Amino acid sequence: MQVTFFGVRGSTPCHGDSVARYGGNTSCVAVHVPGQGPLFFDLGTGARDLGAGQPQDGSFRGTCLLSHLHWDHTQGLPFFSPLHAEGAELDVYAPAQDDGRTVAEVIGQVIRPPLFPIVVDQLPGKVRFHDTADSEFMIGNVKVMARMVPHVGPTLGYRLEWQGHSVAYLSDHQQPHDGSFSVSEGARELAEGVDLLIHDSQYTSHEFATKNTWGHCTIDYAMWVAEHCHVRTLALFHHDPTRTDAMLDEVRESAVVKGESAGFAVLTAFEGLTVDVG
Repeated sequence: MQVTFFGVRGSTPCHGDSVARYGGNTSCVAVHVPGQGPLFFDLGTGARDLGAGQPQDGSFRGTCLLSHLHWDHTQGLPFFSPLHAEGAELDVYAPAQDDGRTVAEVIGQVIRPPLFPIVVDQLPGKVRFHDTADSEFMIGNVKVMARMVPHVGPTLGYRLEWQGHSVAYLSDHQQPHDGSFSVSEGARELAEGVDLLIHDSQYTSHEFATKNTWGHCTIDYAMWVAEHCHVRTLALFHHDPTRTDAMLDEVRESAVVKGESAGFAVLTAFEGLTVDVG
């Protein structure tokens, strides 16, 4: 499996010289599996760049595993250019909503006039939404595990397994509000023994003290989850939009040393990073 990062920011896209190296697009991560159609996590603004490298002639067939419906994870949907051609097809798996609305209904209430010029059904390509909860299913030859994880609103984490290789994606993960270190059973299932864990690392401990109910976690918590769940490689992800390249360099340098002492490798995700898994 080959994992490529197209968007690594959380909350809102950002731009400028201070974030040019790590990138300012929001969450979108592609997983290439030989012989398998396009498969990716989330539809943040990074999906625009991902889409630019896909077939534009209507032959596109792909799958998105959507973690949740917050703006920073869905803004890229109407700008995913393969869908601008008739015949293209995209299946989107996303968490079922607590209020009884389907995922298609929620997306349809946001991507529509006057908030957007058209509705999803007016895209030339076809988008099929699949309401998902704790489950396991196959996408081609890839086994998918979906588990609800703590965040603000229904949120899924995912684990992919193919020929003995594994990738887990926990892009938005609420640390216990008191700042302690513990993990839900669902999150543990996703992360346990995984080759590559892509994990929320939005806040420093100082920032978390005033944002402890915002649905995210600290860099230290992500490191703890990786060690506690016996992860081989951790990719720090969902960087705060205020985190400059220089700040992320400092995060990386410290995390790499701590990871080595704990027995796992650490990456700080940036746009264009490709990781060979297995």
